Amino acid sequence: MVASMAASILRLSPPYCNTLFAGDKIIKAIPNFRRMTTSASAYKKLLTVGTKIIAVGRNYAAHAKELGNSVPKEPVLFLKPTSSYLEDGGKIQVPEPLEALDHEVELAVVIGQRARDVPEANAMDYVGGYALALDMTAREIQSTAKSAGLPWSVAKGQDTFTPISSIVPTSMLPDPHNVELWLKVDGELRQKGSTSDMIFKIPFLISHISSMFTLLEGDVILTGTPKGVGPVKIGQKIEAGITGLFDMHFDVERRHRIKH
Repeated sequence: MVASMAASILRLSPPYCNTLFAGDKIIKAIPNFRRMTTSASAYKKLLTVGTKIIAVGRNYAAHAKELGNSVPKEPVLFLKPTSSYLEDGGKIQVPEPLEALDHEVELAVVIGQRARDVPEANAMDYVGGYALALDMTAREIQSTAKSAGLPWSVAKGQDTFTPISSIVPTSMLPDPHNVELWLKVDGELRQKGSTSDMIFKIPFLISHISSMFTLLEGDVILTGTPKGVGPVKIGQKIEAGITGLFDMHFDVERRHRIKH
């Protein structure tokens, strides 16, 4: 599944909808061509070779406040397994006995080379590309775990809990701290916010995280979500995107466990 995801295609918005890319190089313009594939080998393989997803919690003050959390003084980090990836167009699965999951739309930073103890001033040199991701959350499980002082892994890391787009080259997001993220459920706008509101910016996050965990090629940093998180139920549809660039779509269904 992950291998096919790396070569999947995106619905692009103008001015990119008539352009075919290979990595960060324009191949040629094609009339009425409205989809893109990141066909350069470096972009194809990044998500297939990554070893981990490092997620940043409460990195938007408004989101922290809407959940009744304090604004952090340093990044709140947690890990998600790469087995939770779901490619664009896939089906997000709600495990029994839950009836809904919370949606959290986030800018994903994809690491392009091994990074350890990276100075903040050089941190952007280690970015291999960007993607849009959803950090699907079983809020009931998370709340129970938090109140008991337990990890969030089961609430955040189950199969299909990290829907993600294909990777776009850094040249398509020349200023990742000034892009608008949005998410709709059944056509209703739920989340809309700018990455300019991040508390901890990308260079600081890469430097901070690499001081504790060695970042490897293909690893992903989820940079946090703007306000507006909420439940999405079985049978509903999610559409999310980066304004002016691309969008992605997912259906939500029940996960039926195989009984032995």
